[in-house]
Amino acid sequence: MEKRELRYFVAVAEELHFGRAAERLGIAQPPLSRTIAQLEQRLGVVLLKRTSRKVSLTDAGSVLLAEGRAILGALAAAERRTQRAATSQPSLVLAAKAGASGELLAKLLDAYAAEPGAVAVDLLLCESQPQQTLHDGRADVALLHQPFDPTAELDIEILNTEQQVAILPTSHPLASEPHLRMADVSSLSDLPLARWPGPDGVYPDGPGVEVRNQTQLFQLIALGRTTVVMPESSRANLLEGLAAVPVLDAPDVTTVIAWPPHSRSLALADLVRVATLL
Repeated sequence: MEKRELRYFVAVAEELHFGRAAERLGIAQPPLSRTIAQLEQRLGVVLLKRTSRKVSLTDAGSVLLAEGRAILGALAAAERRTQRAATSQPSLVLAAKAGASGELLAKLLDAYAAEPGAVAVDLLLCESQPQQTLHDGRADVALLHQPFDPTAELDIEILNTEQQVAILPTSHPLASEPHLRMADVSSLSDLPLARWPGPDGVYPDGPGVEVRNQTQLFQLIALGRTTVVMPESSRANLLEGLAAVPVLDAPDVTTVIAWPPHSRSLALADLVRVATLL
């Protein structure tokens, strides 16, 4: 298979519409349809079920979509890392969720900058899924949170572990409680738990509002629309009108520093070493 064929198939498989996929790729629809048909013929399988009303994936198509995304991501990552390695000024790109681990991030950057031979560190602040930036080559290293961020196929070092708190409007009756349990939070019909997108960008089902970043989330909580359970360090970023109440039986959150296992960067090794000493 060629890279072009994979790009075309992934676009159709994600859009499930040949017209939208062609527009996304910037090509006409007939050559797109021919390419997919030729790919199916060469593989000897049906990848897409086509009717006059819709396009859907077969089981074989679902497998190729997952494999195609991984292959295209690996190729893009290789291109980006190769280009960065060729620059005259070495640097690292550190990814983190916007608004998360702020104190730890500041300490890490200051401590690393004081190291002999430290290189420039560019920050990549993500609304969600910072681990994806490691897979696609946009970042060299990332601060992730288990169990929320998948760390499969990544090397990690544990930095710290913390409890979780429920973020509530200060006007809510439970905001003055010394502590809560998950059953208390999940049963709040007036403040259904917020929903974050998964690694595939799809939101789970539920009554809670869909959120994309912490700023939006805190505004919605202050307006009495939703609530969330998140790491205790989030207290540092609370807006006026919000309260944080410990949730005794919520799972602990572990912050890790993660990087691709094939990395051989000495600068990255130094940054990881500094992080583990904080």
